[in-house]
Order: sequence, then C-alpha cells, then structure tokens
Amino acid sequence: MANGLFEEIRSLAQKAIAPNGKEYESLSIEAVKKIATKKKVLGKEVEIAALEKGIVPERYQRNMGTVGIKGQLKLLRSKVVIAGAGGLGGTVTELLARMGVGHLIIADGDSFEDSNINRHLLCQEKNLRQNKSQAAVERVGQINSGVEVTSFSRHVTEENATQLIKGANVIVDALGEIGARFILEAASKKEGIPLVHGAIAGFYGQVTTILPEDEGLIRIYGSREKALQVGSETVLGTPATTASIVASFQAQEVIKVLLGIVKLLSKRLLSIDAE
Repeated sequence: MANGLFEEIRSLAQKAIAPNGKEYESLSIEAVKKIATKKKVLGKEVEIAALEKGIVPERYQRNMGTVGIKGQLKLLRSKVVIAGAGGLGGTVTELLARMGVGHLIIADGDSFEDSNINRHLLCQEKNLRQNKSQAAVERVGQINSGVEVTSFSRHVTEENATQLIKGANVIVDALGEIGARFILEAASKKEGIPLVHGAIAGFYGQVTTILPEDEGLIRIYGSREKALQVGSETVLGTPATTASIVASFQAQEVIKVLLGIVKLLSKRLLSIDAE
C-alpha cells in the first residue's frame, strides 16, 4: 500500500474480542490519529485502509453487526449535505458523524439565539451568536476527527443550491422555510440525488425520502407558488423531543440510502404523532 500506510496499521492493530465472543483485529482511535498524523492523511483514509484488510477501527465495532465491513467502507466513502444545522440538522450531523459518514457538508447562514437552546443539540450557552454551521464543524471534530466536515455559512438559494450539493450521495432537508425546501428539492432532482426531508411542529413530525423521480414536496405542501413560507411550528413550537425523533428517522434514511437498503420512505410519508 502506498506510503507504507498498511504497514503502520498492521504494527498498531491489536487482537480483540467482540460482544458475541468472536476474535477480531482492532485499531484504536489513538492509533488512527497517530498514523494519520505521521502519514499526513485524513483519519478516514487510515480507517478505510484498515477495513480493506479486515481490521476494524474500534470506534465502529458496534456498527459491524448491522453495517458490516463493506457497509462501513461505503459510509466512509460517502458525502452527505445537511441543509440546516438547527434542531433537526444538528442532531442529524451528530448521528452521521458517529456512524462514520466520511464527508459532511453543513449549510446554514444563521447564528444561535437564546430560543434555539431548547432543542439544538449543537447549541450551548457558551456558543450563543456563533454561526450554526461553524458550530457543527467544531462538534464533529470533537466526536469523530476522522470525518471530513465542511462549513457552508450561507442560506440555501436558487443561486448556490446546485453547487452546494454537487457530488453528494444524499441531501438532508432540515430547513425551516418551505420555499427553501422547494429550492433544495429542485436542485436535488436536477443533480439526481436522493433528498431526505423532515419537519416538526409541536409533538408532530414527518419524514420522507424523495428520489429524483418522485413527486416529492408538492404532495405535502401543494405547489411551490401556493405553499406557505413557514409551517404550523410557528404556532405549535418545536420541542426538543420531537426534533430528536424526526432527526433520528432522517439519519436512518440517509444510512439506508448509502448502504443500498431499498425499503425507503420513498413515495410514503412517515407521520409522527408523539402526543
């Protein structure tokens, strides 16, 4: 392997016992960081090289039973755009980073306000007024330094949507304004990229996966021209519990798309009444 990367991996790999009692070769987080620094590569490149030889990065050991080595390789080689880093997008970002999606692009032009702290996983008292996408970058760095993360500190518009999502494998719609959702959907259809939509209001939530050939948002909101700019969340509010539920389903749909699991919420709307 180029630059002697695998030799470094082999020298630091250790035998370990999985919860099912089976022995496997493991590579610790500390070892991944050490090799990445020495070889001047991203942590995910070290993890990919290890997995290709059947060595499991220890941070992903509990993914193996469901995702497996081939699945983890797919995740590490994937790129996901998360449009909106608020109550939904912040939690989706956290979950995808922990699962090991290799490149996350987080787009949000807003900064944290006091009213965000009730539900925004990325929002803390100490980072109020910070740009949301920048906070996402910092958070991902704290929980999975092997993931490549890019901040796009602007709102999604007609002018930048296509460039933002180009080359992505999946797009997450965690936006607030309905008009912006339609813009993102149009760009996703143009580029042929699946879009995972989520929205909340009070104890209610919804999730659907929109494939490029699907009708999509028009079936939920009506035509773009007649749709309201904001939903009923302006009246019912946005509690943390609902945001967490919906964001978890969105993240799960993303993982299913990336792994090629065909039982998606395509042409179906998951409607959640948590009350």
